[in-house]
Amino acid sequence: MRVLFVSSECYPLAKTGGLADVAGALPLALAPLGVDARVLMPGYPGVRDQLIGTTKVASLPGLFGGDATLVAGTTVAGLQVLLIEAPHLFTRSTGGLYLGPDGTDWPDNHLRFGALSWVGAAIAMGRVGTWAPDLVHLHDWQAGLTAAYLRYDREAARAPGTLLTIHNLAFQGLFPPATRASLLLPSQALDVDGMEYWGQLSFLKAGVQWSDRLSTVSPTYAREILTPNEGMGFDGLLRLRAHELTGIVNGIDDSVWDPANDPHVGTPYTSRKLAAKAANKAALQHELGLEVRAETPLFSVVSRLTTQKGLDLLVAALPRLVATGAQLVVLGTGDPTLEAGFVAASVAHPGQVATVIGFDEALSHRIQAGADAVVMPSRFEPCGLTQLYGLRYGTLPVVARVGGLADTVIDANEAALRDGVATGVQFSPVEADPLAVAIERTVDLFRDRTAWQRTQRRAMSRDVGWDVAAGRYLSLYQEILAHRSR
Repeated sequence: MRVLFVSSECYPLAKTGGLADVAGALPLALAPLGVDARVLMPGYPGVRDQLIGTTKVASLPGLFGGDATLVAGTTVAGLQVLLIEAPHLFTRSTGGLYLGPDGTDWPDNHLRFGALSWVGAAIAMGRVGTWAPDLVHLHDWQAGLTAAYLRYDREAARAPGTLLTIHNLAFQGLFPPATRASLLLPSQALDVDGMEYWGQLSFLKAGVQWSDRLSTVSPTYAREILTPNEGMGFDGLLRLRAHELTGIVNGIDDSVWDPANDPHVGTPYTSRKLAAKAANKAALQHELGLEVRAETPLFSVVSRLTTQKGLDLLVAALPRLVATGAQLVVLGTGDPTLEAGFVAASVAHPGQVATVIGFDEALSHRIQAGADAVVMPSRFEPCGLTQLYGLRYGTLPVVARVGGLADTVIDANEAALRDGVATGVQFSPVEADPLAVAIERTVDLFRDRTAWQRTQRRAMSRDVGWDVAAGRYLSLYQEILAHRSR
């Protein structure tokens, strides 16, 4: 089976979030199952330099305002990548993948990701290059227009199967309706039964409307987005397609996140040698200016500092965390008010709270290896990866009972502890007081060393790699192709 992934980012080539991790890891996990999966992505600056064996596949003249080239190459890990080299769309000297230096969307994002989708559809129809897929796997709004181009293709009847994975429904790819013509779509595409969304044009709605099947990144999130509270305006349309919506929990690259072989970790350890984790805790405490105390529970946050991540609730709960005698380390960047709140806590409680504003990949690994618990009080969380890293490293997740967090962490209640199945602590509703109670419960569990270590070992025994998810995606691909062949 041949599958084309259409994604705006892909680890390790270009990344802003978990979407890149999925696009970079899932194709590799599918390979042993007989799937020839390749990733189509924009040729951002520096991406081609990270590939080996690059070759020109095709010229793409006049691609949404300028000439472009399709280039093939392979990552060091063996991932096959197709790059759209279009300097007029993707070469920017400042800013990020989606935002300009002023923090607002690039004004031509509709053209940039319209081009990504257009090339995806052209490859799917066998009109560009010599390799054509049996199925196209679209990822988030940036790839959603691929389904529209296939829907309105003059040979739509022979188009391959399509799957849209929604990684985060909050990002919907909304643009003025006047952009339709520049995207080379017919006027009927903007019907209410098409990609029109409250007077705007939505890339995501195109994918939801016209993909053969839909998936999202956890079973709980798949249920949540069918409700008015979590559906973000799409719940009505999604309920119509609920029978075609599947939730599959993401995995992590367990070769990158491996406490026994992590190059960023000073003292490697396993679930059988948990005592070695203490050395990483002491090193982290020393590095960040915390008091070096093995008997003190060390909580951590590695996250974007936003209200969606519920970190305003943690700021509000900090007095109760501090009152337990526990420590906290925060690594992240985001809302200036939240940044200031955590920095102020570090100043008010030196030796007990440490804050690093920014992101440092190596430090994030050292935090997972050295902390005792990782706090994720998200208001919504489609899947979440940080709690999976925590499970892998025996750093127990303290999580809101939402989305993928609810699916991947088993609360350390009395029954779960008795049966030896607990892997962390959950709380609900998502408010400051329940979060504070969850932190206090975690401190109590930490002080029961036998129960704590048993929970750590159970957490570390969880299979959080990609093998299970890859098998489920393969089954979904097979269902799509079987349905289309009828």
